[in-house]
Amino acid sequence: MNIWFDPVESLTEVIKETASSLEGFSDKFIPDVRPTDPRFGDFQANGIFSEAKRIGVNPRILAEKFVAELEKSGRIDRDLLSISIAGPGFINFKFSNEFLGNWIATYRSTDVLRKVCKKIYNGKKVVIDYPSPNTAKQMHVGHLRILVIGEAISRLLEFCGADLTRDNHIGDWGTNFGILIFEIKRTNYVFPDDDVKALSELEELYKSGTSYVKDEENHAGAMEQARMELVKLQQGDRDNVCLWEKIVKVSNAACARIYDIFGVHPDVTLGESFYRDKVGRVYDELSECGIAEESDGALVVWNDEDFRYSRNNKNAAPFIIRKKDGGSNYASTDLATLLYRVEHFNADEVVYVTDDRQQDHFRMLSLTAKRWFAEKKYRFPEIKHVTFGKILGSNGKPIKTKEGGSIKLKSLVDEAVSRAFSIVKEKNSDLPEREQRKISEVIGISAIRYADLLQNRTIDYVFSWDRLLSFEGNTAPYLLYAVTRIKSIYRKAGLEISNVVANDVVIIPSTVSEAVLIRHLMKFSNVIKIAIEELKPHYVCTYLFELAVTFSSFYTADKIIVEDSRVRDLRLRLCACTLDVLETGLNLLGIDTLERM
Repeated sequence: MNIWFDPVESLTEVIKETASSLEGFSDKFIPDVRPTDPRFGDFQANGIFSEAKRIGVNPRILAEKFVAELEKSGRIDRDLLSISIAGPGFINFKFSNEFLGNWIATYRSTDVLRKVCKKIYNGKKVVIDYPSPNTAKQMHVGHLRILVIGEAISRLLEFCGADLTRDNHIGDWGTNFGILIFEIKRTNYVFPDDDVKALSELEELYKSGTSYVKDEENHAGAMEQARMELVKLQQGDRDNVCLWEKIVKVSNAACARIYDIFGVHPDVTLGESFYRDKVGRVYDELSECGIAEESDGALVVWNDEDFRYSRNNKNAAPFIIRKKDGGSNYASTDLATLLYRVEHFNADEVVYVTDDRQQDHFRMLSLTAKRWFAEKKYRFPEIKHVTFGKILGSNGKPIKTKEGGSIKLKSLVDEAVSRAFSIVKEKNSDLPEREQRKISEVIGISAIRYADLLQNRTIDYVFSWDRLLSFEGNTAPYLLYAVTRIKSIYRKAGLEISNVVANDVVIIPSTVSEAVLIRHLMKFSNVIKIAIEELKPHYVCTYLFELAVTFSSFYTADKIIVEDSRVRDLRLRLCACTLDVLETGLNLLGIDTLERM
């Protein structure tokens, strides 16, 4: 047996090959191989139960028959791997210390594991839709999740071999521009040179404009004037188009500064305005196919195959793709966008990252598009909707400012960096202030990012400054410190990490903590596969924290720099491999690491 860098993939292949040589096993038999309780082994293969039920035999007897065939086949080396059967048919695999020594000696970097993970997508073309903010509004704390979750999933997709396009589908078209342009003209507003300041002022202008046009008692006809400004924009009025372009430019520039902070770099920014001349095709084709119908002046779709969106459900509402006034909406724009992504980007898969309030919209979008594409013989991509919950304050309600307004994302970042600076200054008073501030910036941004990604994205979570900036527990500061501690080992020893990993002499681990650490390192690729399968970055967070804790136990139990050169070389290699996996994992989460803290 060759040394397996990805035990799950390798064991799965061996089991499938063995099953194919046994009479009665289905050709489609795929074992479910996953890490197991260390008391029983390293990995466990399930699947015997369902196969035994299909064949009509006792699962324990089938498992024994399978193990006997596997041992007889010569596909494994019993000096490297032991097999046992637990309960009614669980097959457990445990790697020997000899295997662990060979694995760590052959390990060079996570590039080896990247090659394994790239097989998951293998060049499949994927378009991911994020962060997609609305124009003329500052990004607030509610945008944090879409930024960090979207970027982490993007990096996971690329690590797993996806040919990825990040599409920033901004909300740059709609009725709000009529009010905003009306208010700009009414107040003779002049755009300042500072984009951030301009965006803040535009947001206030929209609020004041909305209040003004709704006050019909004092400002009769104002709403109609605002509506006419929108009509003029839609008809291509030169002055209104120029104002709209200025608003979009200012908004994009201000948002780009936030993107830079979080390492978000869209490949394309195609807003709703890009599709305004493409929605006509949506109306025409859905009507021609008999999918859309007129209803009270609007064009709607009923998806009767799902009772939640069926006309037979008295509580259901149709999917409105054209409003009564003939205007487009999110539905028509999103349908046009999906078709464009298939025809222009050749998307095999489209991933949408939004809050959980939009679940119904994307279910109806998928149902409608599937029927439309089938009728027109268009290739239908796999659609995945990555939803996330809310960020709550200590009162259990969506987090707000003391005044009850939304917390601006830039203000949140500034607060995190400021709090981190106070901690860094206290812990590292001997460092130059410039370095203290650089470290504080990385810690502050990483802390709020990691605290968000640590949560299962589908649930709400309570925001806590004390918890996210703590150097104890499952936090970014703790993981960043684990990285710098390993780097300090090499600095103090005067060694280069690259020279350590170049040494491929096989040294068998001799202590429990050495073996436990290697076993944990071996599970990294499996964690990536689970995270990408469910598009949930929190699996990576949990693994990295457990790895850091495992390393800490190893570091406490086994002195690194010892006189015995073979023991020292093994332990230095373990440090190097742990560092490599920690940095790779943190990079997948969008977190930069430090040389010292």
